[in-house]
Amino acid sequence: MLQGIKPTSLGGPALGMAIDVYDQEGNPLRGEVGELVCSKAWPGVTRGFWGKDDRYLDTYWNRWPDIWVHGDWASVDEDGFWYLHGRSDDTLSIAGKRIGPAEIESAAVAHPGVVMAAAIGVPHPVKGEAIAIYAVPTAGTDHSPELVKAISGQVVDHLGKAFRPMAVELVDDLPRTRSAKIMRRVVRARALGQEPGDLTSLENPAAVDAINRLKV
Repeated sequence: MLQGIKPTSLGGPALGMAIDVYDQEGNPLRGEVGELVCSKAWPGVTRGFWGKDDRYLDTYWNRWPDIWVHGDWASVDEDGFWYLHGRSDDTLSIAGKRIGPAEIESAAVAHPGVVMAAAIGVPHPVKGEAIAIYAVPTAGTDHSPELVKAISGQVVDHLGKAFRPMAVELVDDLPRTRSAKIMRRVVRARALGQEPGDLTSLENPAAVDAINRLKV
C-alpha cells in the first residue's frame, strides 16, 4: 500500500515496532507532543551499558514499568502521521509550558535572514525559565537590531506570545560536531558563564569563543 507523507513527518513506525507517544502520566497521547516510547522489546534492543547496568535501566526502563523511553519528543497528528521534536532532556519549561528547542529553532530559521539557530533555556525569576536564541545570519545579512526584532517576532508568530525570546544574539557560527549537530550544552554553558566541558568532538572550537555571556 502506498502512503503519502506530510512535510517534516516520518510517516509511521517500522513494521514490528510497538512504538507509542505517552503523556507525563504514561498514557497514550495523540495530537500533542509527548515522550516517544516502545512498549515491547525488539530484536535489536540495547541490552545494557558495559559495566553500568543501573545507568542503563535508569536511562531507558525505570520511568514506567516494562516501557522503553527513547528520550525524544514525538507527536502523532489526526491523520496518523508521526513527528519528532528533539530530545526530551533538552526540553524547556516556559511558564509551565513544555517545548523542545527544535521547535523554537525551526521558527527562527524560518526567517530568510537566518541560516542556523540554537535555542536554550536560561533562568528567569518569574517564568522559571526563559528562551535565549543564538542565530547565525545568512551570508550578506547584516547583524542588525532589525534582524534581532524580526527573529523574535518570527518565534512569536509561530509559537505564541508565551514563547517570546528573552534574548536573541547574532553570531557568525555555532559550535557543532563533525556530524553538524549543534552543541546546545556548550552554547548554554557559555551563555551562563559556566565551563562548557568536553570540546573534543567539536568541528569548530573557535565558535565557542563567539558565544557572549547573557545578563541573567
